[in-house]
Amino acid sequence: MSDFDYDLFVIGGGSGGVRAARVAAGEAGAKVALAEEDRYGGTCVIRGCVPKKLMVFASEYAGVVEDAQSYGWDLKQGPFDWSSFRGRLNAELDRLEQVYRNLLKGSNVDTFDARASVSGAHEVTLSSGEVKTAKHILVATGGHPVRPDIPNAHLGIVSDDIFHLEALPKSLLIIGGGYIACEFAGIMNGLGVQVTQYYRGAQILRGFDDEARGLVAEQMRERGVNLHVGTNIVEMAPAGADHSMSGAGTGSDAAMGAPVQERLVAQTAGSTEQGPIWVKSTNGSEQVFDTVLFATGRDPNSRDMGLEQVGVKLGRRGQIEVDQYSQTGVPSIYAIGDVTDRVNLTPVAIREGMAFVETVFHGNPTPVDHALIPSAIFTQPEMGTIGLSEEEARDREPVEIYCTSFRPMQTAFAGHPDRVLMKLIVSKASRKVLGCHIVAPGAGEMIQLAGVAIKMGATKEDFDRTVAVHPTMSEEMVTMRAPVRTA
Repeated sequence: MSDFDYDLFVIGGGSGGVRAARVAAGEAGAKVALAEEDRYGGTCVIRGCVPKKLMVFASEYAGVVEDAQSYGWDLKQGPFDWSSFRGRLNAELDRLEQVYRNLLKGSNVDTFDARASVSGAHEVTLSSGEVKTAKHILVATGGHPVRPDIPNAHLGIVSDDIFHLEALPKSLLIIGGGYIACEFAGIMNGLGVQVTQYYRGAQILRGFDDEARGLVAEQMRERGVNLHVGTNIVEMAPAGADHSMSGAGTGSDAAMGAPVQERLVAQTAGSTEQGPIWVKSTNGSEQVFDTVLFATGRDPNSRDMGLEQVGVKLGRRGQIEVDQYSQTGVPSIYAIGDVTDRVNLTPVAIREGMAFVETVFHGNPTPVDHALIPSAIFTQPEMGTIGLSEEEARDREPVEIYCTSFRPMQTAFAGHPDRVLMKLIVSKASRKVLGCHIVAPGAGEMIQLAGVAIKMGATKEDFDRTVAVHPTMSEEMVTMRAPVRTA
């Protein structure tokens, strides 16, 4: 009989923690428990990937009527009903949460709806006061959005709050230039909100390929997002007599927007509970917005969990330090997912959970493979990427750049100026494709399949030997014969 209550105690009911718990219990026959203080499904299912993608779908319908008319359909633009959409969204999230609960139950995992902290190398204390022991502890608590350290930051909202808005604001200021900021800029713009975005850097989407992110920024502006780079917030306060403004988004900045957005703006209404917010920026402008969204980063959920007291090391931002097997400095304690701040993607957390089970419960030490991970950001247009950017690659070795940008058939026929980009980074020495970057509708779907070839080590000549599927955007990936430049 074991000296512990459980073979494994998982803290966190997100995708990574649930997968590890299920597999350890179901396939390895371990006695497993899991504690979750909030909703099962974690960031991805409840307040991230899933609801965000559904909002992307909703926002993209804004242009359908106009496009359909170009193709001969007699359709009329109707109002967007946020209340109706939000009701269906919440029902879907409830359904998915129940799926997660049922999966755990079906795998005979004991679940505790409570906050858990680590009180010993083999001990977990629940907020209910219960103490449980486990041979192994797995921390999979994810992360949370952060607010900047400025006065009145509480007046703004963060990404978690978007899904709980009672009504859409008429005007929205987004602070930040990462993928979350840019995705919500596209979403809210598509839903008819006047969107302004400030980013303090020289270009949005830092860390992605320069050419690709440049096209995303250009297309965001073309579609009506009032994007300011090299700009940050200086002050914010409730709008009032001391900051007299004629209204939200006054002046030429607020007038920017694609025609479909202009028609939809009048169909949205609402404001934050705090009321309009006066904002002063580093470029000297002063404006009033209904809502300010901070998308300035995320920190790991590791504080006040007792981790450091038992010897687990945390990084500057609170990330749990682990080795290649996801093991902390305390041999019985492991960590996976966003709380480790390695590669913060849901499929990666799931892979880390599977590798953990293979290592600990099957006796097969399995390091986590973080190389060549395909990913997509659901900006409008989407970007799909795998491997090295042009900038990263040319700093490592001589490379050839194959790239094309063009107007796709579907939107060109409708008279839109939208452009897409297909780009391959190729090693001169090995001829392997070191990176692939796609900016286009459906880029996420395309990069998944390109990722298989690149993960297998495909060369440029392997791409060249592949017959094109015509007429498609993606055929350009196998028809680019001459490099546009070398580096």
